[in-house]
Amino acid sequence: MKQVLIRQGQIVVDDVPAPAVEAGTVLIRVDHSCISAGTEMSGVKEAGTPLWKRALRKPQAVLQAAELVAGHGLSHARRVIEGKLSIGHPTGYSAAGTIMQVGPKIDDLSIGDRVACAGAQCAHHAEIIRVPRNLTVPIPDTLGFPIASTVTLGAIALQGLRRASPTMGETFVVIGLGLLGQLTVQLLKAHGCRVIGTDLDRERLALAQSIALDVGIHPDDGIDVQQVARLTDGNGADGVIVTAASPSDRIVSTAFQMCRKKGRVVLVGDVGLNLNRADFYEKELDFLISTSYGPGRYDHRYEADGMDYPIGYVRWTENRNMAEYLRLAAEDRLKISPLINATFPIEEASAAYRSLADSTSQRPLMTLLSYPAESSNENPVILNPRAYQRSKNDIIRLGLIGAGSFFKGMHLPNILANPTTFRIDAVASRTGHNATAVCQQVGARYATTDFNAILSDSDIDAVLITTRHDQHATQIAAALQAGKHVFVEKPLAMRERELSEIVEFVEQPRGQAAAPLLLTGFNRRFSPHARHIKKLVEDRSNPLILNYRMNAGYIPQNNWVHGPEGGGRNIGEACHIYDLFVYLTNSRAAEVTAKTIHPRTEHYARDDNFVATITFDDGSLATLTYTALGHPDFPKETLDVFTDGKVLTLQNYKTTEVRGSNSKGLTRKRIEKGHKEELADFARCIQHGGEWPIPLWQQVEATRISFLVEQQIRPQDRSTETHKIVERELDMQQVKKAS
Repeated sequence: MKQVLIRQGQIVVDDVPAPAVEAGTVLIRVDHSCISAGTEMSGVKEAGTPLWKRALRKPQAVLQAAELVAGHGLSHARRVIEGKLSIGHPTGYSAAGTIMQVGPKIDDLSIGDRVACAGAQCAHHAEIIRVPRNLTVPIPDTLGFPIASTVTLGAIALQGLRRASPTMGETFVVIGLGLLGQLTVQLLKAHGCRVIGTDLDRERLALAQSIALDVGIHPDDGIDVQQVARLTDGNGADGVIVTAASPSDRIVSTAFQMCRKKGRVVLVGDVGLNLNRADFYEKELDFLISTSYGPGRYDHRYEADGMDYPIGYVRWTENRNMAEYLRLAAEDRLKISPLINATFPIEEASAAYRSLADSTSQRPLMTLLSYPAESSNENPVILNPRAYQRSKNDIIRLGLIGAGSFFKGMHLPNILANPTTFRIDAVASRTGHNATAVCQQVGARYATTDFNAILSDSDIDAVLITTRHDQHATQIAAALQAGKHVFVEKPLAMRERELSEIVEFVEQPRGQAAAPLLLTGFNRRFSPHARHIKKLVEDRSNPLILNYRMNAGYIPQNNWVHGPEGGGRNIGEACHIYDLFVYLTNSRAAEVTAKTIHPRTEHYARDDNFVATITFDDGSLATLTYTALGHPDFPKETLDVFTDGKVLTLQNYKTTEVRGSNSKGLTRKRIEKGHKEELADFARCIQHGGEWPIPLWQQVEATRISFLVEQQIRPQDRSTETHKIVERELDMQQVKKAS
């Protein structure tokens, strides 16, 4: 299918794989989409700005780049940044079309329904889009696709109106008569208000007056504040809605000066906000911000997970705002057609954006893109014409499942640095544009949004899975059954049942045939530091005491890591350390106990701050102190190992110090956590056989320790099935301890 992308300041139309429907979403064949001149043109301009200028505006990004250089070297950092810049990103957030497929958990929409949709994360300019239920609304029968495709802009204007709380007979001023301003004027008029509008463009003033505006003010015709005062008997406006876009601070100052005492100003547009106290203090004005489409916006639980707000508590959500805007348009209470200046077919998207950027002529107020009745390509697989075929020899042909930022920043540079070992042959990602961009970057044969296409490809030797945590177990099982070797990022599984199914498949009898290789990305054990420590403790005569401190840093509670996709920080990250303990002791856990602090506020989750203690069968004792309470200036990861009169200290995977022994420590110029080495061992095992890089029992043991810890720090969050299994494990530990 075709999709519009912004790539390094240019608009391009690429062929990308069509998305696949998911639970809680619908797949829509787009008929029309609406270009937001302000928001999208800002995105185009930003993408074309030199990197150093963008960096000056985002010091946090500079800090992250510096940390990347310090941790992994300049060449690695350069490849990561160049890779991100070359991918481009989708644009568009307002569209209308027909439902092609309905995902599970949706029972009020059907194939063939006409719908409008919103969302910068999904309602892109593309022939086929995947949209969550709460960002999708049915289109009234009397309304056509072109007008319905403006639903997002209408919802934004409507939310600004709701924030202003106008009442019949009040006088409002609208500053800025672009598309949002034009819609706001009409909505205020439909609400029974007297409306004054101001804009620098006389044609936009005339257009608004021809539809609904009572009085138009041009700054050249006199001081606008004084004109508003004359038109309101010297009192000032009841309210002002700012829909302009300008860095000037004067706009909001003017809005304050236009108001009567105890009036209100609502900011919908993007203007300078260097406020002057005298403008609003004496009048005791209310200054309100309108956030996009309405309640639910920027709430992942509402938009992605489908959690609606009860109408008795939140009357107007973003979905209800969208539906109400379409109703008003269908009843002809809003005049939308006069605002539409041009419609371009998607193939001519670059011309559409050029018309919006052309400063030498009158820029269109509203521009739409149209789409063919039948998509040019609905296949979830797109072949790369620039890919080249290579004789197989000993090169491992990889299928990539998941192409997110971790893969691009960590694994991809290591893979590209070993072209005689690995070749990425296929790329699967949830979003077609991302799969296509990575496919082109690495020269893969094809990109796809369906990972089953990779599993059914007989030319693929192994898969690298870097998807969200909740998908790992299902994808591992499918890949192993397809006969593919599997490298999966941690965690191996999130539930005992999933783990048992994986173990059962790997261990089932196969005669002479060996099971495909399974490697979980427990990279710490592959670090040169961990391997050095392992050698130093291998001939010990007594158990070990291991103390690990993980200064993990804070992650906001609305991040996916804390939700069902991530499984929390214990299962999602601390499993790394449990594996390191298993590696160094070469022993199974005999007893696991864990305690967590009870946060007094919801700023921290229960698994943000805990201490886990593991006693191993060989008598070794290990503790993990995992915390989000610390400061980033303190080392993130520190390990102390006490054994046979020696103390070994690992700090941030840069230095290992040895005390009480003539053995030397280890110092590296940069952080080395074993990512490069684990890939090398994965390849070595595939090509030459031998013992797995991590024995299956150790992968399972680290995962089960995380389950036991989870039950004790978040018991209320676990399923009944897992609770019973873990309870049985704890009972077995007590029996073992007693015997």
